[in-house]
Amino acid sequence: MSGGDGGVWPVAGWAALVWLVLVNAVTYAAFWLDKRRAEGAPKKGAKGRARKGPARIPERRLLLLAALGGSPAAFRARARLRHKTRKQPFSARLKAIATAQVFVLAAGLGWGLLR
Repeated sequence: MSGGDGGVWPVAGWAALVWLVLVNAVTYAAFWLDKRRAEGAPKKGAKGRARKGPARIPERRLLLLAALGGSPAAFRARARLRHKTRKQPFSARLKAIATAQVFVLAAGLGWGLLR
């Protein structure tokens, strides 16, 4: 790098990019795994099944991953895997998280441009 005080931002920018790639990969994988577990789980009201399917991933954890930056992967996984598309409280919360992230990003960009 050549002089100036731009040394910290490129490192932070790369760290943010790596974080976003990782959290989106984990988010998509979590949705995929939950979908697979949902397909193998006993149906509601089924009787006489001796074994229970593997534990599902709690919606709270899926929403946390979205809030940590994985909302693009959450929306992609929902559309591609057709998972969690009819769950109304979940959908509304995911949309609220994405909306908040857009506002934070816009505010951050605006603040950076005004400095």
